Amino acid sequence: MNTQRIIYPTPDGGVAITVPAPGLSAADVLKDVPPGVAYEIVDASAIPSDRTFRNAWEKAGSQIQHNLTKAKEIAHEKRRIKRAEEFAPLDIESTIPAKASEAEASRQLLRDKYATMQVAIDAAADIDALKAAATEVL
Repeated sequence: MNTQRIIYPTPDGGVAITVPAPGLSAADVLKDVPPGVAYEIVDASAIPSDRTFRNAWEKAGSQIQHNLTKAKEIAHEKRRIKRAEEFAPLDIESTIPAKASEAEASRQLLRDKYATMQVAIDAAADIDALKAAATEVL
């Protein structure tokens, strides 16, 4: 099994990974790399196995690293989506007079929870801390 991969930067600052088809080497598929783009042939072990923040990957020489700012944006977007999902049923309940008070209390708990998560995401100093801060939404 071929363990070589070709990595190269994408126009949006990410990283593309080309995996040769069975029976082909990385050199056989270099034609798939856009002309004029700097590339590296690396072993598959150089590709991070955790794809949580795949859209925040960047090529740094023959390595792939995380862009922490992009990873935080991804975590915030997932936080916003999860928050909206949890708020939706409470938005309906808040319109029912008999349930409005309880719904508002639940909504406040969610506001507090996601505000705390937002602060933790912003304060994360590395990818591991970011994953820990946003684990509930990832």
